[in-house]
Amino acid sequence: MTPTSAPRRTVPPDHGYRTEHDMLGDIDVPADAYYGAHTARALANFPLTGETLASRPHMIGALAAVKCAAARANAEVGALDPTLAGAIADACAEIRGGALHEQFVVDLIQGGAGTSTNMNANEVIANRALELLGRSRGEYALLHPLDHVNLGQSTNDVCPTALRLALDAQVVGLLAALAGLRGAFEDKAAEFADVLKMGRTQLQDAVPMTLGQEFGAYAATLAEDEQRLAEVRPLLHELSLGGTAIGTGLNARPGYRERAVEELRRLTGIPTLVSAPDLVEATQDVGVFVHLSGVLKRVAVKLSKICNDLRLLSSGPQAGLGEINLPARQAGSSIMPGKVNPVIPEAVNQIAFEVIGNDVTVTLAAEGGQLQLNAFGPVIHRSLGAGLDHLAAAVRVLTEHCVRGITADRERLAATVAASTGLVTALGPALGYETACALAVEAHHTGRPALDLVRERALLTETELDELLSPAALTGLPAL
Repeated sequence: MTPTSAPRRTVPPDHGYRTEHDMLGDIDVPADAYYGAHTARALANFPLTGETLASRPHMIGALAAVKCAAARANAEVGALDPTLAGAIADACAEIRGGALHEQFVVDLIQGGAGTSTNMNANEVIANRALELLGRSRGEYALLHPLDHVNLGQSTNDVCPTALRLALDAQVVGLLAALAGLRGAFEDKAAEFADVLKMGRTQLQDAVPMTLGQEFGAYAATLAEDEQRLAEVRPLLHELSLGGTAIGTGLNARPGYRERAVEELRRLTGIPTLVSAPDLVEATQDVGVFVHLSGVLKRVAVKLSKICNDLRLLSSGPQAGLGEINLPARQAGSSIMPGKVNPVIPEAVNQIAFEVIGNDVTVTLAAEGGQLQLNAFGPVIHRSLGAGLDHLAAAVRVLTEHCVRGITADRERLAATVAASTGLVTALGPALGYETACALAVEAHHTGRPALDLVRERALLTETELDELLSPAALTGLPAL
């Protein structure tokens, strides 16, 4: 082990601060902080959003996994003393278990392509590793944030690798939430399988269907989104770790890259993690994040459309469609007694709007990259991380607080079907288009049910009507 140039010695902890040193000079750091000089400067430089890395536990865990894998790989190739590597790995294990997350204090938005994030991780891990070795925080001559924790690495391969791992874990969470919502819609589809209603196109009466078919379609569209989202995961598993600054691998020992990725597979339990075939390309490319953002936008758009439908179908209760009833969650007005609003779908709509807006941010950040690096990883992280977390939470809320409690107004639905001119469409093959059209227009203008006009004029027998208007004939479902 080669000692590094030591920082200026620390002020005793009981004075409240210790003094650390970086390329810009001395800076005071709280004595009880596990972070150091670089993080302290970032705190002063980027008081932007108030959202810190501590609010992203998946990213913290991923950073710790990357640092652990790097330390072990460096020890295997002879670049790092095994004792130091062991202390670093033990500190990372504690962080992956939830310890010291409050020490990750840098703002999510920062200049430097994530350098402050990487330095925050390096310093916290170094100082905890020093403690595990029986030394004090700040004794970097023994174990240094850069020379040891960041050995063979760069912000430019560490942060994108950690981001891929963090987002992958969040995708798994969203997939689980979507599966739960799909299951709830499937349950409602079975419950409402025998409930006939009118389908609508352009908000006008179309042809009959069952409420079960309507809810089954929601389940099917969510299943498609689950598949599209699952297809993104292998793309996230292609890592740039080992490329260091621009993908050339400068300062990384031969064999380090392969061992680091192998160790990450073991730590994460993801067997499909691989090293990118072209690390120069992988270092500058953020296409996977654009792709993931597009899929999230797709999920958000379709989820919002479902919520629009739920609000419309439950509108009323007297003056709207009123075909279904959403669970009452809270009083809806400070002035109108008894009013209950569809607050859960409304909230989910707003999360969808946020995700759609985030997609624009990710798109612009990706386009803004130049030459060998995209500097805008922090805002990509903030946008995608928030979108995944918020979507998963919204889906769970919609499932438990809305969909599972939906009921149908069967009488109202039956009456609507009976009165609708949409039934005439089913009679078209037997009556001919012109006759059916004339009946529909007359029914609309007189307010009389079209079936009454058919019976009055003996256009079809009751047997013929029963056959043409059977649930099986109207909905395409098998006869019960």
